[in-house]
Amino acid sequence: MHALKEKLFIALQHVVPQHLLSRLVGWVARSEIPWIKTTFINRFIQHFGVDLGEAEIEDPDRFENFNAFFTRALKDGARPIADGERVLACPADGTVSQLGPLRGGDLFQAKGHHYSAFELLGGDGALAAEFQNGHFATVYLSPKDYHRVHMPFTGTLRETCYVPGRLFSVNQTTTERVPRLFARNERLVCVFDTEVGPMAVVLVGAMIVAGIETVFAGQVTPQSTTVTRVDYRNPAPVTLRKGDELGRFLLGSTVIVLFPEGAAEFGSELTAGAAVRMGEAFGSVRQ
Repeated sequence: MHALKEKLFIALQHVVPQHLLSRLVGWVARSEIPWIKTTFINRFIQHFGVDLGEAEIEDPDRFENFNAFFTRALKDGARPIADGERVLACPADGTVSQLGPLRGGDLFQAKGHHYSAFELLGGDGALAAEFQNGHFATVYLSPKDYHRVHMPFTGTLRETCYVPGRLFSVNQTTTERVPRLFARNERLVCVFDTEVGPMAVVLVGAMIVAGIETVFAGQVTPQSTTVTRVDYRNPAPVTLRKGDELGRFLLGSTVIVLFPEGAAEFGSELTAGAAVRMGEAFGSVRQ
């Protein structure tokens, strides 16, 4: 019975109007009509067990809309950033989906499923080659988590690449049953140059994710149906320090971090299913 339910859930993902549903949810999430936003926020808190004790704003009625609640800031000191010049910081609250070495140019998704860095990074062969045999980590953000994404390591923004795609739900069921899930969903690829080489931080959209924002460009999804690249190297480079906010999900999904071969390694205590918090030690870059 459980297997049948999973098959039906996946089948439904293929037939529902994913983008239309997500945009409708986005309209509700932006609404400042008191009864709409208050009802939505309070039911969400109750259903998912959201703890506002760490939030800068603890009173749910003070948020101007659902998006403001969902992307809420935390109190100062709620997420200390791991010390050490060569220590990586976890980019988000959530759960490790997978992490480890790339198999040539492929990332591990789940048992029986791999997908290519070439696809994930928007079909840029030269960029994908920079991460050949490198290391990656995938962090899933659940609905109750803090939904801002922060820098794992200090870097200067080289470019972004918006990749249009589907909006499959991202959870254990879809990760295990939808081939190439993260290379099929809408996403924003952010490429940084660091002292140990390139670092890619990929923000992956999902069903009812109404948008992705960055601190340097505002809301960047949804966009057109074509891959869109923006070069940030001139005239004023954007440098973000470890722990700085990079962006946020308007309803949540997944973030994937990639480093090139020999540049970094993730903590040996981190395994699939491990709970993580933004800012804690996540691994280290190599000398």
